[in-house]
Amino acid sequence: MINLFEYQNKVTAQDEFEGLEEFLDVIWSNREKYSFYTEKDNERVEAQRFLQFIYKSGELKSNKYVGVIHFEGKKINLLPKIFYDPEKEYTAIEVTQIHNHILWWLSYCNKIKFPNYKTSLGSANSDFFEVLIYLFSKFTRELLSSSIYQQYEDINRELTFIKGRLNVNEYINNNLSTGRWHKLNCTFDAFVLDNEFNRIIKYVATLLFNNTSSLDNKKNLREILFILDEVSDVRATAEQCARITFNPMFGAFETVRDYCQLFLSNCISFDYKNDLKLFAFLLPMEYVFEDFIFGFINKEIKEVTAKAQRSDTYLVEEDNSNVFRLQPDLWIKTEHKSLIADTKYKIVYSDDKDPKKGISQTDLYQMLAYAVRFNVEEIILFYPNTVCQNQENETSLTIKDALAGDKEILINAFQLPIINRELLSKPLKEKTDLSELFESTKQDLKDKIRGILMPLI
Repeated sequence: MINLFEYQNKVTAQDEFEGLEEFLDVIWSNREKYSFYTEKDNERVEAQRFLQFIYKSGELKSNKYVGVIHFEGKKINLLPKIFYDPEKEYTAIEVTQIHNHILWWLSYCNKIKFPNYKTSLGSANSDFFEVLIYLFSKFTRELLSSSIYQQYEDINRELTFIKGRLNVNEYINNNLSTGRWHKLNCTFDAFVLDNEFNRIIKYVATLLFNNTSSLDNKKNLREILFILDEVSDVRATAEQCARITFNPMFGAFETVRDYCQLFLSNCISFDYKNDLKLFAFLLPMEYVFEDFIFGFINKEIKEVTAKAQRSDTYLVEEDNSNVFRLQPDLWIKTEHKSLIADTKYKIVYSDDKDPKKGISQTDLYQMLAYAVRFNVEEIILFYPNTVCQNQENETSLTIKDALAGDKEILINAFQLPIINRELLSKPLKEKTDLSELFESTKQDLKDKIRGILMPLI
């Protein structure tokens, strides 16, 4: 097992991963356009962005994705850079606790679909991917055992009696003209088990069954496949999941749909001659952090109204030509005031001698543009804390806008306590809920955000 932290450490891997880059290039070029792998600002980039292959030194390095890669029996953990400590070797327990942090962050996400379903995490020895499979397979098996989803779909079939409507043209051309006048080509609605949603579930369950090594997961997935045995085997996509809606009677199936979308959006695999060579579950951490902070404020901070990525304002608006769209991560509004908050998944305050505290000039220019065009006087920058820092730091900057009568714009930068340092050193407990593991972290983060927002509003 290899542990790589985003843009941080490197490992020597010359022969054992021969062919990996080639497979990743194929995956990248065929990536689903609906997924986060589209790299919205880098659509023209053809080379894969998952791993760096340094041929001069024969080393492997991680880019911005976190998750797990299985390649020909070997496993690579891609971990968030905020957990990286160059002075230590990480144990399997610590890696699992890092994965639990990712799961907790995902539980608040909206854009990256992760059902906020409270359940135990299963075996304490499970890795990140196995835990996700456990959550999906356990919930889906229990749901399908008590209620199977059926829906009306159009069925085309030849019958000896008219049902629904008679397809006159097909009947004349294919039946009457060939002497099969007694067979009627009909289209009718039927309440069927073999529908699009169940086909998606079966496809995802089959995909996961072939890639899990957990006996509990295989048992749950095998039962799902047994229940859906009469459902057709077809390939499914995340875009199909996004289109599916449910009436209140089948509301519980929304959780299953969200799990399926999570796997189909972020899983990649490559088969060669029916032999699975590569399988990966990868997430772009900058999106996870942004989505987590918005979801947390939206759910836990009741005093404010938060909107994600307002995108109705442009830097240049003239002559019916709008260019340079401004899209701040968070628009926070109260009865009396509005302010903008932007999330930056970067390591800051790591160098005491740096007068900028790691805050980039580009970020400040961006915040200034937001303040001018959205006509706000306060901007907040949210950064994550790291394991190497003992406290969450903050910085305040006041900028005068000479074009607006020297109006003062206040930019505040804060680190948020999204890491439970004590948890990293604790032994794992089986059958533990995420909510239990991170109750103290949730309270610390609520107190921190309230302490930041309340004086400003």
